[in-house]
Amino acid sequence: MDTSQNKSNKAALGGLVAAIAASLCCIAPVLALVAGTSGMATTFSWMEPFRPYLIALTVLILGLAWYQKLRSRKEAESDCGCAEDEKQSFLQTKKFLLVVTLFAGLMLAFPNYSEVFYSQPNKEIVYVSQSNIVKEIFDVQGMTCAGCEAPVENEVNKLGGILSVKASYENANTVVEYDKTKVDNAAIIKAISRTGYKVVDK
Repeated sequence: MDTSQNKSNKAALGGLVAAIAASLCCIAPVLALVAGTSGMATTFSWMEPFRPYLIALTVLILGLAWYQKLRSRKEAESDCGCAEDEKQSFLQTKKFLLVVTLFAGLMLAFPNYSEVFYSQPNKEIVYVSQSNIVKEIFDVQGMTCAGCEAPVENEVNKLGGILSVKASYENANTVVEYDKTKVDNAAIIKAISRTGYKVVDK
C-alpha cells in the first residue's frame, strides 16, 4: 500500500516537473519581464520543439499517478472496508493529486493566457497625417509560441508614435504601424531586440 502511494506521489511530482518543462519556453518571457531583464525572454526557446513530447509525457505520468492512486484506494477499501484518506498526510491524498493535476494543466495552457501578464500602455488618441504613417513588417527570429508575441508587442508599444503593433510567431514577424515623424525603424528594431528576439534583414 505505502509503496503504491509513494509511486503515485513520485508520478505526480514527475508530471508536474514535465508540465513546467513543457511551458518553460513560454514562462521565461514573463519571468524576464518581472525580473526586468527582457533580454532573457528567449532563454528557453530552444525547448519549444520538445513541447509536444513533454505535454504527452505530462499526461502519461499524471494518468499513471491517478491510476495508482485509485487502484491503491480500492485495495485499501477491500482490505479493511474503510477509507484511507483519514490516516494519510495531505501529500498522499487524492486532493493533493488533484491540485498537482490542475496546476500542471494551468502550466500547459500558459501560452493561451500569457498576455494577461503584460500591461498595455495607455495610448493617447493622436491625429496623424496619412502621409506620415508607415506600415512595416519586421522579420523576427526566436518566437516559438503565442506567449512570445506579448513581450514584443509590449516593448514596441512603449515607444512614442506607435499606432499599432501585431507580433506573430506563426509568421515569424511583427507588423508595426507608426508615425515616422515621432519614431523610426531603428528604434523599433532596438525595442524588439531588447526582448531577446532578433530582427533579421529581409
